[in-house]
Amino acid sequence: MPNASTRPKRGRRPRRRHREDPARNELVSRSLESAQQCLFNQDYGTAFVHYLLVLNLAPVLKDFARESFRFTLFKWADELDSLGRIQDLFDCYEQALELFPTDEVILNSMGEHLFRMGFRDEAAGHFHKALKLKPDYPEARENFYRVANWLVERWHFLMLNDRGRNQKYQQAIQKAVQRGCNTVLDIGTGTGILGMCAKKAGAAEVYACELSKTMYELACEVVTANGMNGSINILHMKSLEMEVPKDIPHRVSLVVTETVDAGLFGEGIIESLIHAWHHLLLPPQNSQNEFMGPSTTGRVIPAGATVFGMAVECLEIRRHHRLCVSEVGCLSMAAAGELHSPVSCTSEPDDSMEPYTTERLSRLPGGYTPLTQPFRALDIDFNNVQELEGLSSREVQRLRLPVTHEGELDALAVWFQLHLDEESSLSTGPQEDTCWEQAIYPVQKPNGFALRPRDELIVEVSCRDAYLRLCSVAVVRDGHEIRLEKRVDSQYTGNPIPNPNPNPNPEAELCSALACLQTEQNQAKDFCMLECSEMALLNNQHYHQSFCSALAKLITNLKAARQNQGRGSGLKSVGLASDLTNPTDSADPSDLFYVLDVSEGFSLLSLMAASQGHVKAYSSVEKSQQQEVLRRLACSNNVPEQNLEFWLNHTEDEQAVLQRPSREKLWTGIILDCVETCGLIRQKLMEKASLARCLLEEGGRIFPERIVVYGMLVESDTLLLESAVQGQEPTLGFNIAPFINQFTVPVHVFLDFSTLECRHLSESAELFILDLMDSNANYTNREVKVQATSSGRVTAVPFWYQIHLDPEISISTLSQDSHWKQAAVVLHQPLDVRAGDWVCLAVQLHKSSISISAHIQNEPGPGE
Repeated sequence: MPNASTRPKRGRRPRRRHREDPARNELVSRSLESAQQCLFNQDYGTAFVHYLLVLNLAPVLKDFARESFRFTLFKWADELDSLGRIQDLFDCYEQALELFPTDEVILNSMGEHLFRMGFRDEAAGHFHKALKLKPDYPEARENFYRVANWLVERWHFLMLNDRGRNQKYQQAIQKAVQRGCNTVLDIGTGTGILGMCAKKAGAAEVYACELSKTMYELACEVVTANGMNGSINILHMKSLEMEVPKDIPHRVSLVVTETVDAGLFGEGIIESLIHAWHHLLLPPQNSQNEFMGPSTTGRVIPAGATVFGMAVECLEIRRHHRLCVSEVGCLSMAAAGELHSPVSCTSEPDDSMEPYTTERLSRLPGGYTPLTQPFRALDIDFNNVQELEGLSSREVQRLRLPVTHEGELDALAVWFQLHLDEESSLSTGPQEDTCWEQAIYPVQKPNGFALRPRDELIVEVSCRDAYLRLCSVAVVRDGHEIRLEKRVDSQYTGNPIPNPNPNPNPEAELCSALACLQTEQNQAKDFCMLECSEMALLNNQHYHQSFCSALAKLITNLKAARQNQGRGSGLKSVGLASDLTNPTDSADPSDLFYVLDVSEGFSLLSLMAASQGHVKAYSSVEKSQQQEVLRRLACSNNVPEQNLEFWLNHTEDEQAVLQRPSREKLWTGIILDCVETCGLIRQKLMEKASLARCLLEEGGRIFPERIVVYGMLVESDTLLLESAVQGQEPTLGFNIAPFINQFTVPVHVFLDFSTLECRHLSESAELFILDLMDSNANYTNREVKVQATSSGRVTAVPFWYQIHLDPEISISTLSQDSHWKQAAVVLHQPLDVRAGDWVCLAVQLHKSSISISAHIQNEPGPGE
């Protein structure tokens, strides 16, 4: 008999058997059945709620229900989006990601919604997470490539590749630390490089802040990889929100920053430095410009800046900012009113307008002509807080600039010299090899103004809202001042414009003022603002003339076909022939031709179609001001009002754009917008073309009918420097390249191939064909053999498009007057070639995204 007093051996406690809960199982079963029934009835909101309940109560069903749940989520999200219930939409995605945190499809879809709503940084973060989960997921990869320029802007690569710039910043920081500035704050740290420079120079304490979540995470990775994780404290916040001692324990003795854009103040450096001087920095140097001691004084790097500018003539700038033609296609533009871009600068701030845009002057197609010598516009001392605070209240400065060359005044080009300290500076001038572009202040005077030597250009310089504003207001010629602006601003310093009538009659003056007021109201009514790309498109005469000819051919051929059918059948032949010869007569709707233009943004193509006669055209222009411009142009060009309709005014469903308003008729022509301004094929183009083909009447056409992609082998160090940190050596001794290079994007957009610094290593070659009229002619992969005409390193393949409207009429996105830019695929590894080598390009198209890989072809190529 066993010893009863012996304690049993300690063993694993037997696992309690899971008790089935009949009530729970019944609820799960009923909810799952209800979800499927709601899905069948297209009640996606209720189905989504049922699925949430099922998957929370029974996680074991996740794999079984995943596909149905995704489908329900996406359909319900689209409904919420169309209803404007944005918060509910993202709440649904958050709930979905709690259930499926590693679902790359849900992450990618949420990223797409975020991107459409302008949350680019957050969207790109979701695409990046989806790619980490599934590196070969093509949708997430293409989405990530499209937004990566916003996630990590291309200038980061140029900046890190700029050894001269990096060394100057490092030396200035090292000198400041050696002089006693041993506590440092890096504002807008980016990759963390300036903060690491301070720590390497011997600073006791280094803090950094970064607003972009992606760049903050990147900086944390870089700092950790360089062994400074415990010695540099990086905060994910704006410097304007930082407080002592809440965020940093005490005031610092040095602020380093590079939060400057092409217009110097556009990234908010003035506001952030004023806040830093009041809340984060030790007091500045004394009035004798000597240090009072490392523990009692503060300073800023850069120490200040000098702004320069010059007046320029430039056709490329002109055609992007104001109407340069009197006729577009077959339409007179006399009644269009005032059209110009949203970039217009006056000394008075205007929230609806941007004060400047940016361009790299050295790369502008057609170049530019300086009309004045460079002039000094402004000086600013970042170490003088009183000067920073007084910047916005400075009186408007009036400069008189001698005109040195004859030409049309198109813009003021502006750059600056950034003074890092008393010895070192950086220039962003047009002749410098720099990561900065120049700020461009375009002239919006509709008819332009030709300057002559011995004229004087009057320019006003102001900083009313802490933005640098330069405005060409007048020209002095033969002692007379000619105003370039409509509005006379009395805030400038200088002599007022002389009154030609020194003793006016008060009653006459009042009448004159009322007349002027009425004129200004009419001008405001007739004013319409277009995007820069829309202005360039409007000025592209070859584009519109080609469309006009192609549309006319289609309508003429179909008119002839209908007349022949009418004669053959004896039905309505006389009446139809009469209608066709007089397009202004009211025609039987059953005999009309129907044309739909689904171009993005402002487009005249629908009006051009309506002007052909016996055509009812539908425009996808949405903005009321732009619709009014089309109505005015229709009236002035004798197009009957009923022949033009704005189709999107009658539908809330984006997917219904291609549907006919009348089910009895099909479309005669559908105009698709195929190429984005940046140089890429528009997303979902082939899906739209597939739907459009089903909606065409017999003999109807899609415009364009075919797109041929051309490319060329080139060697371009510029594209390499803009795509990734180059070289094997660490940047200033810091390991940064592996971390930022993970955001390398192989396809570069917004290129001007005509001015790109590169060597052509081959002739142009046909890479791919997209047939929008014949789906059977399309493919997704193609191998192309291209012969090298010169020896060198193939680093990229720039590509562009020949857009065929019909077999005889085509337009090129490479032409000089094109509103399109070009794009290029940068090879992962440069390819060394000799003249005569055959390079095999594997070209792939996936959902409108082109990818290219290359290798040397060993066997003889075509024609050998």
